[in-house]
Amino acid sequence: MFAAVPESQAIATIDRAWELGVRLFDTAPVYGYGVSEQRAGLALRGRPRNRFVLSTKVGRLIEPGGPDLQPIWAEPPAGVGPRLDYSYGAVIRSFEASLERMGIDRIDILHIHDPDLDFATASTDALRALNELRGRGAIRAISLGVNHADVAARFLRETGTAGPDCILLAGRYTLLDRSATDELLPLCSKLGVAVLAAGVFQGGVLADTAQGAPHGYARVPADLLARIDRLRELCRRYDVPLLAAAIQFPLAHPAVPAVVVGARSPQEISEVAGWLEHAIPEAFWAELSTY
Repeated sequence: MFAAVPESQAIATIDRAWELGVRLFDTAPVYGYGVSEQRAGLALRGRPRNRFVLSTKVGRLIEPGGPDLQPIWAEPPAGVGPRLDYSYGAVIRSFEASLERMGIDRIDILHIHDPDLDFATASTDALRALNELRGRGAIRAISLGVNHADVAARFLRETGTAGPDCILLAGRYTLLDRSATDELLPLCSKLGVAVLAAGVFQGGVLADTAQGAPHGYARVPADLLARIDRLRELCRRYDVPLLAAAIQFPLAHPAVPAVVVGARSPQEISEVAGWLEHAIPEAFWAELSTY
């Protein structure tokens, strides 16, 4: 996203993640218009297949002239782009194209990506395709890749026992945004649905609170900057790195078994691993609950 990453650096990042014990790897067709999946495959092929969990997404086909372009991808392949399509046939084609790009024979978790963009089709046709794939053992789990907790909760309510096994939730259970606690997390706990917490750095805004830092690709509001400053002060008093707190916060909830972060270099994934292991005192969490 935003800046190009050389192929060798991307593979080295995954190699370093593996050395650190990371065993869940998430990608999507739309990430770099197929490039992310290709590089994930290059780095993971040949490793023992039962030793890692691989997830990708459906909902967008990458094809010549695909019209649903996004400006955030640096140096995407020329002449191709995504086309939004949650129909049964498109989902099956997307899944098969992902397998081909990665050169790996099985995807463990398949997310319906951004189901809010066509909820009616995503919750029927796309879900039917994923249930079929799971039924024949081509995938192990059905999931959503979603940015809105209320959308995920509605999906769970309306699809019942045919619905997701887990949810990849971006930016809605973090130090700054806890909207998932309103309905989604209690519902997931009741149904036994795992939540993979993503976007825990809130689009990078926790890493850099300077005016103009990314937050939904817009300027950071002044009130949000003030909240971050208060969090930084709390972290200083307890000698806790803010990003360590950001990574560890979601994991305290029993419905959240994993946090998914983006890293573009071996150094970044090493830093993430260090933050995950950083000891944080209980008094910090107790005081944080009042923020």
